[in-house]
Amino acid sequence: MKSDIQIAQECTMQPIVEIAKKIGLTEDDLDLYGKYKAKVSLDVWERVKNRPSGKLVLVTAINPTPAGEGKTTTTVGLGQALNKIGKSAIIALREPSLGPSFGVKGGAAGGGYSQVVPMEDINLHFTGDIHAVTTAHNLLAALLDNHIHQGNSLNIDPRQIVFRRVMDLNERALRNIVLGLGGRPNGVPRESGFDISVASEIMAALCLAGDLMDLKERFKKIVVAYTFDGKPVTADDLKAAGSMALIMKDAIKPNLVQTVENTPAFVHGGPFANIAHGANSIMATQIGLKLADYMITEAGFGADLGAEKFFDIVCRYAEFKPDAVVLVATIRALKNHGGVSKDKLSEVNMAALEKGVANLEKQLENINKYGIPVVVALNEFPTDTSEEVEFIINKCNALGAEVALSKVWAEGGAGGVELANKVIAATEKEGEFRFIYELDVSLKEKIETICKEIYGADSVSYSPDADKLLTKFEELGYGRLPICIAKTQYSLSDNPELLGRPTGFEVNIREVRLSAGAGFVVALTGTIMTMPGLGKTPAAQKIDILPNGEIVGLF
Repeated sequence: MKSDIQIAQECTMQPIVEIAKKIGLTEDDLDLYGKYKAKVSLDVWERVKNRPSGKLVLVTAINPTPAGEGKTTTTVGLGQALNKIGKSAIIALREPSLGPSFGVKGGAAGGGYSQVVPMEDINLHFTGDIHAVTTAHNLLAALLDNHIHQGNSLNIDPRQIVFRRVMDLNERALRNIVLGLGGRPNGVPRESGFDISVASEIMAALCLAGDLMDLKERFKKIVVAYTFDGKPVTADDLKAAGSMALIMKDAIKPNLVQTVENTPAFVHGGPFANIAHGANSIMATQIGLKLADYMITEAGFGADLGAEKFFDIVCRYAEFKPDAVVLVATIRALKNHGGVSKDKLSEVNMAALEKGVANLEKQLENINKYGIPVVVALNEFPTDTSEEVEFIINKCNALGAEVALSKVWAEGGAGGVELANKVIAATEKEGEFRFIYELDVSLKEKIETICKEIYGADSVSYSPDADKLLTKFEELGYGRLPICIAKTQYSLSDNPELLGRPTGFEVNIREVRLSAGAGFVVALTGTIMTMPGLGKTPAAQKIDILPNGEIVGLF
C-alpha cells in the first residue's frame, strides 16, 4: 500500500475553478491561491442564504487511542461516497496546526484514498489563516503591554493580566515566561506565557463568527485584564478590534480545496477540541449547507469533546440542527480500550474487545441524549477478523444503532457506499435535537451536567482559584455563556490512563478562563496543556524536501 503522501501526490487534481463549478460557484466568487486552492468570497453567503438547506451530518468518534480511529478519513470518504452514488455532498474540515504536524503525527488531512489535497499545502502554511490568527492575537498582546508602559490610563493591574501570547508550534519552554526584563525602556516586568495558536480566543472567534463585522464585535468583547478595582479591560478599551479585524479580512473567507476523488472540501479554521471547541468555521458550514444536498462536517477527538461542544456551543450560535451523526470506531482502538497494548492489537482478543466496546456504548448514549439519529462507522483494518466484525455489528444492533463497515481508507468513496446509504436513511428520520443544558443555569451547573451526563463522573471539584473566578464571571454578567471544557481526549475522564468506560471518578476543574469574545467559558481539567510540547522523536525530524521539490515524511 502506498503512503498517504504518495497517494496525494499521484492523484489527478482538478483546477479549483472546476471544483467550484460543481457547487454552483464561479471564478468571480473565488480568490485564487494558485491552481488548486481558493478562498470563497463572503458575498456568496448573501446570494445563497435564503435557499433551502441541505442535510447536516456530524462525524465524531470514540475516545482516540494510539491505534487510530480514522475520523477525518471517514469524513472525507463519506463525502466521496455520497457523490459516487449521485448525491451532491461537500465536506468541511479544520485546518491542521503546524504544532501537531511537526510534533506528533505529521499531518491531518485524512488518509489513504480518502484525503484532501493538495495535502502538503494544507498541512503547512496553506492560505495563511493560522498565521493571521497568530498575528491578530499578538497585536492585541502588544497593545496591552504598550498601554501599561505608556502610562496605564486604564488602571490595569499587571498582576491580573489574563491574555497570553501564541505561536503555532509545540514549544513547552514558552509555557511560562517573564516579560519586560532589561530596564524601563523594555516595558513592565511581569509573568506571562504562550499558548498554541489554535487554542487562541481569536481562532475560536473566527470559527464562531457570522461575518467580518461580527468577528470585529467579538474581538471588542475579549477580556485581556482587570483593573486594580476588579473591572474587566477589553480589546475595545484598548482600541484594538479594528486593526485586528483588518488582519483577519482574508482569513475569514472559507478555503475551498478538493479530495483525491475531486469532491469539494472546505478546510477553514482550526480550534483544538481538547482545548477549544474543535469545529471548522460556521461560515464554511453555512455556505456548504446552501450549496449541496449533504454537508459533512467533523468535530475533533471523541464525541465527549468535539460532538458535545459542536452541539452545545456551535449549534447554539449558528442555529444548526444536525440531521445525523456518524460515530467512528475501529476494532483495534476498542481492544486498546479493553486493555490491550498497542503492539498486540493485531491479535484476536474477544474478551478485551467486549470490555473496550463499553466506550462505544457510552458515546452512543451521549449522542442519543441530543436526540439525533446515529450511524456507527466501523473503520476496517486489514487485521480485523470476521469474528470481531460480527461481534461489533451484533453489539450495535443490540444497542439499537445502525452500523456500516467502512473501507474508505483502502477503497475511497467506493468503500463508503454502505455507510453513505445508511447515513442518507438516518437523515430522513425525525430527530428531536436538544441541548444537554440550558444557558440560564449557573456556570457550575453547566460544568457538572457535562461532567456527569457526558463523561460519567460521580462528582466535580474545583480549585480555590477556579471556584472564585466562576463566581466573579457570573457577577460580571458572563453567567449565561456556554461551557467549553478542556480535558484529555484519551479518556472519558480527566485522567488519560482511564480507558474504556471509567466509573466512580471525580473531575477536577483546576483553572477557568473567560473567552467573552468567542462566547464561552473555558474550564481546564487534569493536566491538559494549552501549549503542547514535542515528543522524544518529533515528526519534524522525519520531514524533508528533496532537490526536485518533493516533500517526504509528511504523514
